Amino acid sequence: MTSQPTLTKPEEGPAGPSGPGSGLQAGLKNRHLSMIAIGGVIGAGLFVGSSSGIATAGPGILLSYALVGTLVVLVMRMLGEMSAANPTSGSFSAHADRALGPWAGFSIGWLYWFFWVVVLAVEATAGAKILEGWIPAVPQWGWALIVMVVLTATNLASVGSYGEFEFWFAGIKVVAIAAFIVVGGLAVFGVLPGVDSDQAGLGNLTGHGGFLPHGAGAVLTGVLLVVFSFMGSEIPTLAAGESEDPQRAVTKATNSIIWRIAVFYLGSIFVVVALLPWDSQSIVDQGSYVAALDSLGIPNAGEIMNFIVLTSVLSCLNSGLYTASRMAFSLGQRGDAPKAFARTTRRGVPQTAILSSVVFGFVAVFFNYKFPDTVFLFLLNSSGAVALFVWLAICFSQLRLRKIIQAETPEKLVVRMWLYPYLTWAAAAVIVFVLGYMLTDTEHDGRSTVLLSLLVAALVVAVALVKQRITATRKTDAAKG
Repeated sequence: MTSQPTLTKPEEGPAGPSGPGSGLQAGLKNRHLSMIAIGGVIGAGLFVGSSSGIATAGPGILLSYALVGTLVVLVMRMLGEMSAANPTSGSFSAHADRALGPWAGFSIGWLYWFFWVVVLAVEATAGAKILEGWIPAVPQWGWALIVMVVLTATNLASVGSYGEFEFWFAGIKVVAIAAFIVVGGLAVFGVLPGVDSDQAGLGNLTGHGGFLPHGAGAVLTGVLLVVFSFMGSEIPTLAAGESEDPQRAVTKATNSIIWRIAVFYLGSIFVVVALLPWDSQSIVDQGSYVAALDSLGIPNAGEIMNFIVLTSVLSCLNSGLYTASRMAFSLGQRGDAPKAFARTTRRGVPQTAILSSVVFGFVAVFFNYKFPDTVFLFLLNSSGAVALFVWLAICFSQLRLRKIIQAETPEKLVVRMWLYPYLTWAAAAVIVFVLGYMLTDTEHDGRSTVLLSLLVAALVVAVALVKQRITATRKTDAAKG
């Protein structure tokens, strides 16, 4: 078991308390953390990927989102308990290191980093497609390059510049989806003029084959389709360490997760399936949110949604690069990555960790354009189940760390997991069930995603165990010498 350093203002790094390498600094303001927490649960996947879920489960997709949302709330509560007691840039990776052993922290940290550098390529390509549609003179790969360079510069400047960028772009997402819910809700209840009342209404929830047109099993299939759109909820616990009051920031983010998921996910999806019949062809052709806006008679609905999706993509890219670099920094700090990753500039920026993450992101972008159906598809599928692995690691870490914190520093338990340990075990069981159910899913690549992700995870764990054994042998030899 290794103890994890708590970030200070500034945090002392490998080179001491001053000068280059002085550690991460508290450059995030409370308003930054608040918007990062709110915007973190609104990914581009919500806007882009919800149409396939609706087609699969019909209005019952609401149950799919509710089930996954409940799971995320429980996992975030566990993570909030550990992070409020010990805010650190490594978050759940550092907690797994302390609770389960260095092999666990190493494995989950590198898998999470791998997930986000692949996401960088996905989001950069998605943003480039939208920008190329607006300005076709610049090729798609050129836009991807521009987007990556701009966001790299933002992250290299300071943590405050990352926070400011995320504040405004996450703010656009929040305002847009809130407006969508309000306007759409008025239309559903028949108080918005100019809307076809025969099409919009609560009757869409039970008409066209019923609430579960494809049966109850489709709800579980819907879970597989929506579960990955929730990845990013954990970002505030990584960012909190660079805030003015880490414990308060973690506590606030944890306590607000319920209403954030209820409003932005369940609220917006409810509006979509109430505005239009779930089997409407426009949902398939245009996407769920564009089709819903079109049904309201809002002109240029497609371009409006493209702008919102673009801001979501840029926000996700910004946070993805930040998150990957902070995880790399934490791994370097614990000796699980090159020491250079743990060095920071005078502004408290882990420059090497950022640039290394960007390089792998660029490589993934190249694979996306050059080998989309082979190499990049492998990267995508082999990182796809990482979210579930992370959540499972959080469950087992919390089971162990609760006892440690209670024994050593009980006053730090300012956030407590409900009904411990029963709800923790229940959440872990649900995650294992979802992974098992994915193995039966051949239609949506669930089986290949789990198998490839397990393969990569097994390789990373093997490296971690070998490294742990070598470290233990060296310590033994040093003690004898």
